[in-house]
Amino acid sequence: MTLPIFCIGITCVVLSVTGYSLHSNLNATAVPIDSTEVTAHEIVESYVYLLGRALAVRQEQIDLRAPQFEYNVIKYNEAGKADFVNPNLDVAYMEAWFAIDENSAIIIEIPPIKNRYYTVQLMDGWGEVLYNLNERNFPAHPYGKYALTLENTTAAIPSDAIKIPLPERKIKMLARVELQKTTQEAVKLQKQFKAVVIGNPVIEPVVEFSFFTNKQLPDLAVFEFAKELMKTPDSKMQKKDSIRAMCNKVAAYALATETNKEEVRKIIRESAIPQLLNYAINKAGTVKNNWLGVLIGGEYHGNYWTRTSANYVGIWANSTAEVIYFIASKDATGDTLKGGQEYVINFEKDKLPGLNVNGFWSVILVDFPNYRVVDNTLKRYNLNNFSPFKYERDSTLKIYIAPVYHSGWPKENWLPSPQNGKFNLTLRMYVPKANVRTGDWFPAPVEKIKK
Repeated sequence: MTLPIFCIGITCVVLSVTGYSLHSNLNATAVPIDSTEVTAHEIVESYVYLLGRALAVRQEQIDLRAPQFEYNVIKYNEAGKADFVNPNLDVAYMEAWFAIDENSAIIIEIPPIKNRYYTVQLMDGWGEVLYNLNERNFPAHPYGKYALTLENTTAAIPSDAIKIPLPERKIKMLARVELQKTTQEAVKLQKQFKAVVIGNPVIEPVVEFSFFTNKQLPDLAVFEFAKELMKTPDSKMQKKDSIRAMCNKVAAYALATETNKEEVRKIIRESAIPQLLNYAINKAGTVKNNWLGVLIGGEYHGNYWTRTSANYVGIWANSTAEVIYFIASKDATGDTLKGGQEYVINFEKDKLPGLNVNGFWSVILVDFPNYRVVDNTLKRYNLNNFSPFKYERDSTLKIYIAPVYHSGWPKENWLPSPQNGKFNLTLRMYVPKANVRTGDWFPAPVEKIKK
């Protein structure tokens, strides 16, 4: 099975199921437990819920290890850099962890930006989008100062700042500015995003959850740390009180005796994890034209299975009102995309990507399994709405994908691919229109050109 890479937030994760069988005990009740008070179903549900928070904790631990990391300080990532996994070459990124208390606040300042996509994405500790600060959501205050505070803050907020109430003391920020054709101007704007601390906040320490990998997910640890994990409010989760009560009940049972520990560990390994991985691969996305569309992200409306899946495959997913990703690893017939072959994507004139976004779009090619851009003489790694395409006479758009340019194609429409090996395509649709969000629009299939 060829598994896709997801790069939903800034973090990119290769979906790996090494060590787990997706076909073993997908029905949780198939593994009985010796208790009339806790069912296998409750163990699976509680595990999936808590793992979503544990994955966010892991990312905070990773970020803490970065050189010169500080809370409440914006990190400006280098724009246009191609030498990392599945890069987004269309935006200038920023990120930060903001931490406040009742006596402090963070003032974010956004510069005036016109005719260029931007957003400041604020995430809670469970991977839910709290806000996107931009002209679409704050048309009366599209730029300027925003005060991130707790509801009961005593901090003195500047009169020219709009108050953004937060449900918890620590959040993740990710911000983007579209590069367009003027990277230098975008970087200039990027550096004008500022964060200033009011007061001297007491920063809550990160949960000391043992580090784990996607290949070796934790088992009993999620119940050992259940209370710590659930200290972080889950304000966006519907019916959270009932699921949290269930988690507490399962945690008490799981840790009561050594026998219980073994029973619960067995259910996690043989049922909960395989079910979650199966869900992440087969149910968290939609497939049409052999493109996998990530149509649910950032806002989960009580669906913690999808939320944990998103945190697993690519944490900090933004809302689908901001961006939707389509990933292709197969051609129209279902064959794996391979180096040395020639392909074409033929967008009909009324289904052009640019007609179906209010922001911008971009398609990038990366090799597999390394997910790195493919070096070529043009240094062309992606195409987007600013590419100088040549359209067909009937206004359709053909994008050609091949290792060697063919003189019969418009060179502007050529996306170089490798001579050998496999590759994937990722199409990003920023501020997608309603038909994209509902799944009524999908990219045209990648068709192999017959030689």
